[in-house]
Amino acid sequence: MRIFELTKSFPKEENYSLTDQIRRSSRSVCANIAEAWRKRRYQAAFVAKLNDSEAEAAETQVWLEFSVKCNYLDAAVARELYTTYDNVLGKLVNVIVHPEQWVIKR
Repeated sequence: MRIFELTKSFPKEENYSLTDQIRRSSRSVCANIAEAWRKRRYQAAFVAKLNDSEAEAAETQVWLEFSVKCNYLDAAVARELYTTYDNVLGKLVNVIVHPEQWVIKR
């Protein structure tokens, strides 16, 4: 939600490019985690959705970098968000590497 709020101040000409991309990728992280959680009966499906979430989190980091380089976002704010996504990525990778701790056993 923080990214959504921050991107409200991005230039109008970015509405269908950078603004749209960073909003979509940041939302997709959460959505893919939710989907993975509901698929945890099936380890492969669970891991696949977590991999999607990992990719979206990394994409969001790229858009944060672009936002700073385009002077749309303060570097300190972007750094804080980037670090948050690093933490999310670390947790996702840990679950991806050890899915057996999370899947529902039949």
